[in-house]
Amino acid sequence: MKVDGAILTTDLAQVGEAAQQLERLGYAGAFSFDGPGDPFSPLLLAATHTERIELLTAVAIAFARNPMLVAQTAHDLQRLSRGRFLLGLGSQIRPHVERRFSMPWSRPVERMREFVLAVRAIWDAWETGDKLAFRGEFYRHTLMTPFFNKGPQPDGAPPILLAGVGPRMTAVAGEVADGFLLHPLNTPRFVDEVTRPALARGRQLAARSPSAPFQMGCQVLVASGPDAESRAAARAAVRAQIAFYASTPAYRVVLECEGWEGLQPELHRLSKRGDWAEMTARVPDAVLETVAVCGEPDEIAPALRQRFGEVADRVSLIAPYAPDPEVWAHVARALA
Repeated sequence: MKVDGAILTTDLAQVGEAAQQLERLGYAGAFSFDGPGDPFSPLLLAATHTERIELLTAVAIAFARNPMLVAQTAHDLQRLSRGRFLLGLGSQIRPHVERRFSMPWSRPVERMREFVLAVRAIWDAWETGDKLAFRGEFYRHTLMTPFFNKGPQPDGAPPILLAGVGPRMTAVAGEVADGFLLHPLNTPRFVDEVTRPALARGRQLAARSPSAPFQMGCQVLVASGPDAESRAAARAAVRAQIAFYASTPAYRVVLECEGWEGLQPELHRLSKRGDWAEMTARVPDAVLETVAVCGEPDEIAPALRQRFGEVADRVSLIAPYAPDPEVWAHVARALA
């Protein structure tokens, strides 16, 4: 099982050193995400400062961009990293797409499916030299003159991994993507009863062989520390993160699977008031310990292997209270 570490610095001047640290500590991958800054820029720098580690966007918001721009940037990263790039895409939720990015939002499942197909069509046109002729409901790409053609990719097209929560978006990942990125708000029951069946439906729809390569990446919240006091602080921080995620209506499906559906509107109401402390207090221990992996440091790797060993090809540890990758290096080495 591969363990990916986050490139958390917002200072691009420090990205190279941060990526080198992850590689040196034994992490299999380094990921960036659409947060305070662009997710692709750090990986351009990471590619020039590392030799082995895989580089992943987890995730880039697809609907904040268009397929041509994503295809170009991903092509560049794949070439620069000599085949180590993985393109992770997500949809985000409607308020962010419309109000933060000022981009259109409609039928996100169908739009995401078409987005991935458009990116692949552009890559295929560069690879083969054939006419670009993608005509969809949401995206049209029909012009590619020789000047703008980036040409074949020496290391092949990068894998596309889609993030999702609900069963319909998850099924699209099974249908058109090379892998799936599981949201940190997840439980073993949700993965078994919702995620895996949805991926299987998508793969069946596309007539993809069960043995065809497909990467499952799982993001998991972790609450750990070397002593009782630090573990209590870690649990409080992770509890707050769960409250934030669980307040989002789009993620209610996870809570419903566990019979916790009444928690979502309660947390959503408190979030509208900005009452973050009360939101955190409303998350019971049972929710915390089902969603997150909790325990002493030497218990984390075995717990991750037990929970995700039959599911995940790679995991990302989400620990907002302890961002230093050195803290979790023993887990990366234990799971390698």
